[in-house]
Amino acid sequence: MIPTTDSQIEKMKYVNGDTMPALGLGTWKSKPGEVKNAVYTAIKKGYRHIDCADIYGNQNEVGEGIERAIDQGICRREDLWITSKLWNSDHQKDMVEKALKRILHDLRLEYLDLFLVHWPVALKVGVGLPESPEDFFSLDEVPLTETWGAMAQCREKGLTHHIGVSNFNQNQLEELIKVGPKPEMNQIELHPYLQQTELLEFCKKNNILVTAYSPLGSSDRPQQMKKDGEPVLYTNEVIKEIASKHGVSAFHILIAWALNRGTAVIPKSVTPDHIKSNLEATQIDLDQDDMQKIAKLDHEYRFVDGGFWAMDGSPYSIKDIWG
Repeated sequence: MIPTTDSQIEKMKYVNGDTMPALGLGTWKSKPGEVKNAVYTAIKKGYRHIDCADIYGNQNEVGEGIERAIDQGICRREDLWITSKLWNSDHQKDMVEKALKRILHDLRLEYLDLFLVHWPVALKVGVGLPESPEDFFSLDEVPLTETWGAMAQCREKGLTHHIGVSNFNQNQLEELIKVGPKPEMNQIELHPYLQQTELLEFCKKNNILVTAYSPLGSSDRPQQMKKDGEPVLYTNEVIKEIASKHGVSAFHILIAWALNRGTAVIPKSVTPDHIKSNLEATQIDLDQDDMQKIAKLDHEYRFVDGGFWAMDGSPYSIKDIWG
């Protein structure tokens, strides 16, 4: 394939005219000691969109990778699109700005391009992943609208240029739209086994951009998040057949499918060859027959099913989260 540059990566446009590269580097599950070089390598190879989050525990190294690339003149800060996310334990209105400033310190940045509410779930201060029902706040105690108002203030102060959400369903989006401002992004699990067409159409209708996470099936996620006998997305025969037709890998097809649907996509990799290979997926043009075949694979299967929020005694249920 011909080497891809950032100028060849499709851009997604925000209402104010700002543009975000549709393909980014995901950093969830990237281990300390690996992610700094992964971020630097990605920028060197042409990526300009990096997705990270407070809970990933690696933002300090992400910041080191960004800083190295800027210091070497590979890019300028304004050339990059950096997204991060507010963790559930910082949902109270007086916690949001503090959390964002901590994120900016870790990343060695003065502002984010996009700041997302990571989950529509509130946890008590200092909780990473909940171990008991006492670790939760209910949404009556810390409403999503309270968190969202504080997110909007961060944007007004210039600490982030754009604000959005992650893992929000239509009802939750409507709640935020009603109080304003409208979310600018919803980052959700999307792949051929979980196509979420109705939610995608709702977002498009309301000028909410969408980013697909776990586009390759997230087979490297923590063992406690896996289920026995779960499917392996990249071994699907239809995906493999389309990959053979185009002379590329199944991973290329999964990334290209997300881009063809008009979503951003953030595959994670720490291997230089894979980082480069994922970038090449931007050059694949899936035809109508390809897309129709993949559309038939949807069976609403979540690799990240949110069960960790719905333990016995939790104020949250799976239905609350996904709608």
